[in-house]
Amino acid sequence: MNKLYLGGIIFTTLMLLFTYVAVFRSEGGLNGDIVNMLAIAGAVALVIITVFVVIKYVRQMQTDTADGQLADEKWDGIGEYLNELPMGWAVMFFALIVWGMWYFVIGYPVNAYSQIGEYNEDTKAHNSKFEAQYASITGDKLVEMGESVFLAECKVCHGLKADGINGKAANLNKRIATNSVKYAVENGSNNKLLGVEMPMPDRNGLFNANTSALITDAEIAAVSSFVANGMKGAGSEVFAGVCAACHGADGKGMDSVAPSIAAFNPALVANVLAHGKKGAIGEMPKFDRLNAKQKEAVGAYITNLSK
Repeated sequence: MNKLYLGGIIFTTLMLLFTYVAVFRSEGGLNGDIVNMLAIAGAVALVIITVFVVIKYVRQMQTDTADGQLADEKWDGIGEYLNELPMGWAVMFFALIVWGMWYFVIGYPVNAYSQIGEYNEDTKAHNSKFEAQYASITGDKLVEMGESVFLAECKVCHGLKADGINGKAANLNKRIATNSVKYAVENGSNNKLLGVEMPMPDRNGLFNANTSALITDAEIAAVSSFVANGMKGAGSEVFAGVCAACHGADGKGMDSVAPSIAAFNPALVANVLAHGKKGAIGEMPKFDRLNAKQKEAVGAYITNLSK
């Protein structure tokens, strides 16, 4: 037998034997895991194909002679033969394409076990159980639940006392600050505070009904102070002429038109948690990890805080 073939057989046998000892003789083995099985199958195939290709081309270098038709193109005097595509190479190429499609769609990873997928399924099941168990909670119990969720999820920005930590986030002990009102008036708002797309125009779309003119800087300052002061003090005339048509004369909002800017309510807070909010301080992310009951509870707690 040719020494090249003999060496290839010995090498392949040793590699397969090493794989057998490393996997099947070790504790646990494959454990029926498809990923482990695919890895071993790939390793075996790689060894066999590599040895076969090496033997083939080494033998070809030993025995073949250059012949055939040269291509017309040359690079620095070096020509190239017009050789046919090797059949074995073509078969392996297309076989790998088919295998790759199977691997990613059926074998792995699309159809494989996923810790993230398991976590998402467990979370969904837990939320369903949670909502069913606590669906009837109202009143003080709902506020207590909201405090627990607030301390777990919200205090890092808003602080233990919900005071906003010196402007890091909104002070939730009052409905709205002066700079937040001014930002909304000047830039408009589309934060889904009613749960749907209900944009408020910027200052270029706000007219004072009393003067039939666009709102001015002085009027913005006055109405911002009025709203932030709990709907009291100077600026009431501007509010009545510009804002009351949507937010109501008392600032408590109108269904399907505008949210309350006089006081928090559970639905408003729940919508902020569901959709996030952008304002004068920055952008607050939405909290998808909270279920509907938890959002309602936080809304009840914050509403209770600002009374």
